[in-house]
Amino acid sequence: MLLSVVHPAFGVNPNLETVLTGSRQRIEKLDYRATGRLTRVEGDGKRTSYKFVAKAHWFPDGLRLLCEISGPGSEKTTLLLHMSVSGHVTIETVLPGEKAASVLPFERWNDPLVGTDFSYEDMVESQFFWKNQELLPPEKYGARDCFVLKSTPGSQDRTHDDSVTSWIDRSILFPVHVVKTLRGGQQKEFIYYGLRQNGGVWSASQVEAKVQGKPGSSILAIEGGSGKANLGRKDFDLGQSRSQGKKVE
Repeated sequence: MLLSVVHPAFGVNPNLETVLTGSRQRIEKLDYRATGRLTRVEGDGKRTSYKFVAKAHWFPDGLRLLCEISGPGSEKTTLLLHMSVSGHVTIETVLPGEKAASVLPFERWNDPLVGTDFSYEDMVESQFFWKNQELLPPEKYGARDCFVLKSTPGSQDRTHDDSVTSWIDRSILFPVHVVKTLRGGQQKEFIYYGLRQNGGVWSASQVEAKVQGKPGSSILAIEGGSGKANLGRKDFDLGQSRSQGKKVE
């Protein structure tokens, strides 16, 4: 089904097919639980850390990702992201002080997530499912030989990104560096560290986000979890997740 939305350039550049198919299949295999820390590092070195818990699974109708971010006090932010097989994204949240889940308006998708350099929509890699894909000349990023993929949203894609350029390691087809150009021209950079393979699936142990012209950065560090969590639909009930969290507290 996904191949029906593939860019016609596939016939001209087989590497584009390799990159997109590999990137999409990686996301379509997701079935994990993860725990870690989300840390904002100020320009002067001051750190503010949050506990980060997430789980994700690809279902027949697309990806579901449920995240809970808590601290430094007792406040908690919960978000449920759903990305369809065509890359259409919806976001629901339960924000501090709220008792029930609500749909996050599109205007807020690019808001900082708990004050970090990550936004709500940065949590999913919808760019690989957009229709407009272009393979740029290959480059090295550090010691890695990379495909360079430029993804541009179409009119049907809801995003605050004007384009996303990904440096994807040729041997493992995993991104090591991503630059998002937001509407308005500002750029945001993501660097992936500690690449590792678990159950045949590659992941990063840390992702650092930097916003152009803003001192400091933010780091999402994964400290534990399972790459084969055998999750079901019930694991992504936003209301149930919230009530279970309160019981634990």
